[in-house]
Amino acid sequence: MDNVQTENRRRIDIISDPEFLAGLPGLHIDELRSRREMADSVETELSYYRRLLHGRMDLLAFELRRRSGEETRSLIEALPEILGGGETASGTGGRPTPAVMPELPDSPRRPVDRILADDFLARLPSMSDHDLEEVQAMLVDAEREVSSQRKSAQVAFDGIQADILARYKDGTADQSGLLDV
Repeated sequence: MDNVQTENRRRIDIISDPEFLAGLPGLHIDELRSRREMADSVETELSYYRRLLHGRMDLLAFELRRRSGEETRSLIEALPEILGGGETASGTGGRPTPAVMPELPDSPRRPVDRILADDFLARLPSMSDHDLEEVQAMLVDAEREVSSQRKSAQVAFDGIQADILARYKDGTADQSGLLDV
């Protein structure tokens, strides 16, 4: 891909572009590894965003249940259960979830950044039910968008990984880099 063309584009836009996976067999193994690393990095970032969104969605759902009388505990009492409920040991395809938090932007430019920067959790007791439902709708929309983008990153990673593995199987890739697969 042309570096001048990709310089000002978001990484998710780059890996979602059909050009990103076009002509993989003709690319040098180092370029494949670089693209795979980008796809993996984007997927990790999006996975992290998704976990943050799910945590907020779970907290908000609990508060709505509490307000409707379905829940008698306070949010603080239920917090460990709420935040611990969605833990999994690995991500898609059995790839481990990194323990290190990805670097995220300092300023909220994207909608998901603005939603995650919102301090609605601190304002929860004073928010109306209508306000909570609006926040819930925004979180659901953001989660759908992040999940869709994450799927694109996974497709890109899997496509590149398959090409790299095929090269190792047919002997066209340098075996010294096998540990990088």
